[in-house]
Formats: sequence, C-alpha cells, structure tokens
Amino acid sequence: MSEETLTGGNSVGAVRIGDTVRKRALPWTPTVHALLRHLEAAGVDGVPRALGFDEQGREMLTYLPGETAGGRVPWPAWSFTDVLLTQVGHWLRRVHDATAGFVPPADARWFTGRTMEPGLIVGHQDVAPYNAAVLDGDRLVGFFDWDSAFPSTREYDLAVAALWWVPLCPPGVAEGLGFHDTDDRSRRLHLLLDAYGYDGDRQAFGATVVHRTRRQANFFREAAAAGDEAMIAMLPVAGYMEQSAADIEAQPDDFWVR
Repeated sequence: MSEETLTGGNSVGAVRIGDTVRKRALPWTPTVHALLRHLEAAGVDGVPRALGFDEQGREMLTYLPGETAGGRVPWPAWSFTDVLLTQVGHWLRRVHDATAGFVPPADARWFTGRTMEPGLIVGHQDVAPYNAAVLDGDRLVGFFDWDSAFPSTREYDLAVAALWWVPLCPPGVAEGLGFHDTDDRSRRLHLLLDAYGYDGDRQAFGATVVHRTRRQANFFREAAAAGDEAMIAMLPVAGYMEQSAADIEAQPDDFWVR
C-alpha cells in the first residue's frame, strides 16, 4: 500500500498506510506502547492503539480519523468552542484516572527520563489542537503523538491543555491563533477545570501553568543551543510560551477564583 505523509510533527515524521500510522521508533517507544496498551485495556477511547513494529523497525499505531490543527495558523474554529473545551477536560480526566494505576515495565524509559512514583499519573504532556483529531467540528476523536508522555502530577499535564485550549496566552499570540475574545479566558479556564472535575486550589494551578510553561520554553532553548534541529524550529514557540508565562503571572486573583 502507498504511504501518505502526515502533516505536523517537529521531531518524528509520520506516514499513513491504510488504517495505520508508521513512525520512527525512539528509545522510549516500547514504554509508550505499554502505556497505550494499558489505556486500551482500561477502555479509554480517543487513544491510538499500539500495533508493534513493522519490517523497517518503525512503530505502528492505529490511525485516528478527523481534522487536526496541524501546522495551520490560524487554528480551526473548533479549537475555541466550548463544546470541544469541555470534551478535552472529560477526556484528560479519563486518561489521568486510568494511568494513576499504570505499572511501567521494569526497563521503562520516558522522554524526560522521569520515573513513575506513587501519586503520579502518566500524562500525554502535549494536549493541544495540533495533536487533536476532531470530526464534524464538534466531536473530539482523541489525541495522537504520545512520544513525549511521561509521569507527572495531574496539574502538570492539565496546564498544557489550559495553555492552548483556553488559551492562556497574550492577546497578540491568541489573535494569531484565531482566538479573539481575550476577556473570556477566565470563564473558559473554569469551564475546562470543571469538565475535568478539578477540585484543587485554582490559584495555585495558575502558578503551575507558569512553571510548566517556562520550564518547557527553557527545554526548547537549551536543546536548540545544543544543536537539536527540531528544537531550533521550536524557538518561536519558546518565545510564545515565555510571553504567555508573563501574561498568566500578571492576571489578578479573581481570574483564577470564581
């Protein structure tokens, strides 16, 4: 069967062959596959199923049908609807609840080198419109690109979803993405957190978003400085994240507390 190059992906390109996706395997791919099989066994939908490796050594995954934001700017209109935002919150909660009981293989290796510890979940860590598959503009199919999954707190993974789906970025960045109602961000933040069922300190959650956003921007810059071509391409995103962290930090208390 012929190979169709899929758009998106800054570090590992992907192709579609029939109903499967093939990607270059990474050192942590076997661990990610164990995670995906755990989610499948737990009945969590919206997650690619791990199919092993092909004759070229590429990982094989099931294809998630639907539209994605990919590398397009502005993003599709569905990226900023309440119905999708709510579904993202529900989906993320199901994933976190299921992965809280995940027991990694003895030789587990994650993208970040972190290890699973009591009280942690395994997050996708890049839940954004460019990794989402959506049908008919109002139904979330799920999220692909699990390469950067790793153990973390719930808040650490939820912070990325809030950053890009609320979105928690400065008006200039949001406008470029296609979001034009900056004054609605607080309401949308609480809509996401309510859909997730988040019962933690929401002002403290704001500090987590700032910390996570700055840490990821620093990672991009350090890797780019070391010559990683994929991360060099991500330098504009690092700039967006740094601007977003400053904007989030400047929000008044009532932004976080209803």
